[in-house]
Amino acid sequence: MRNRSLFLPLWLLLCPVDMRAQEIVPQQIEQLPDAPRLQAQAHQPTSTLNSATTNFADSLRPDSTGKTLTRQQAEQLALKNNPRISVATLLALAQKQVVRETRSALLPTLSGNLTGVDAEEASRISAGSLDASRLLYHVGAGVDLNQLITDFGRTRNLVASSSFQAKASEQQSEATREDIVLAADLAFYNALEAQATLQVAKSTVKARQAVGDQVNALTASKLKSTLDQSFAQVNLSQAKLLDLDSQNQFDAAMANLNEVLGTASNQQYQLVDDPSPPLPVAPSVDAIIALALRQRPDLLALKLNHVADVRFSQAQHEQLLPTISGLGTVGITPIGSSAYFTPNWYGAAGVNVGIPIFDGFKFHAQAAEADLRAKASDEQSRVLINRIVRDVRTAWLRANTAQQKMSVTEELLQEANTALDLADTRYRLGLSSIVELSQAQLQQTQAQIAEANARFDYEADLAALRFQSGSQP
Repeated sequence: MRNRSLFLPLWLLLCPVDMRAQEIVPQQIEQLPDAPRLQAQAHQPTSTLNSATTNFADSLRPDSTGKTLTRQQAEQLALKNNPRISVATLLALAQKQVVRETRSALLPTLSGNLTGVDAEEASRISAGSLDASRLLYHVGAGVDLNQLITDFGRTRNLVASSSFQAKASEQQSEATREDIVLAADLAFYNALEAQATLQVAKSTVKARQAVGDQVNALTASKLKSTLDQSFAQVNLSQAKLLDLDSQNQFDAAMANLNEVLGTASNQQYQLVDDPSPPLPVAPSVDAIIALALRQRPDLLALKLNHVADVRFSQAQHEQLLPTISGLGTVGITPIGSSAYFTPNWYGAAGVNVGIPIFDGFKFHAQAAEADLRAKASDEQSRVLINRIVRDVRTAWLRANTAQQKMSVTEELLQEANTALDLADTRYRLGLSSIVELSQAQLQQTQAQIAEANARFDYEADLAALRFQSGSQP
């Protein structure tokens, strides 16, 4: 903040001076019990009426209480503790097991059997079965083998489809990770903005309290009217209301931050912003759009899902082709009638060819459904591409506007400080009413909040732009 002594001569040159007021006010001040102190305040280059808000940068420094938290630490905690990360990771692992399940159709199937039968010897089944109908007392054990020889690519296409779905699930997990990083950034900057607003509100209460105390003293000494006293009390009450609202917003922002960080406790943090200046926005939006279309994980997931749908569609068409598989069985029958179980072992091998002839057009309908779903997933990719282009452009425009607002709010704060310095001096010399001072104090408070919010809004917009371009850390 500029030194107020630079503006006092300027005010004396520009403002009309009431010489009688300049002569009376010092004399009246000398009549007060603390006249030396008040008279010194009236001629100080730096006013003490708003001393609690003179150094706005100091008000944004973190307090010594509470655990400090930076944006990078918030992102790490969110990635470690947020349950959405665990859900996405588990779903990706589950999808990999689907690949193994589908690939199992290409591997041989072995099954063992142990059978013991107590039956009416040589009786026959007379109903309900077309299998070998003779019932014999025996005990046997054996192994059956079933191996797919070829289904003309259907199973391999199913395996490829599930593999692409597993890769898509990994990209969805990465997209969830970037969502959490963005949510942590936005929650952090929202809480940081609420923290800055709360500190401004508390400083404003102190400044208005100081003004109110001094106006009360001047009113008691008949140097100010009760109207000034009422205005001072109104200003103080407004500052207290701002403090209450700011405290509520800060508590709500901290609760939201804790939720993103994956904790249900009411952990309180002292948020610390990066001291280095924010990076400027990229000069061209086209390069960011090209980057987003290359590396956005949600777009990559949709493209992988489309490839999976295409391979699944091919597999559904191949249901109409024959399936050739090999069969084998071997076993022993240690207990049984020698009249029927002449050798005590058995074995056989064969090849089976399954040919679909008619299934009520089920396979044709399934193939057509798969074709349509593949086309729909391709159109979904186009929809997301258009949305990404729009979102990147919008985020880039917001970040550019927020960057420009930073310089404007800095100028606004400087002018508000200057206006408050002049209004303070004029009020002390009796050349203006407390309405002018109150308006200047209000404008300074609003400018302080706007200046703090502009930086945090810009950093939040940069985080959103990083997310839209797929460049989250």
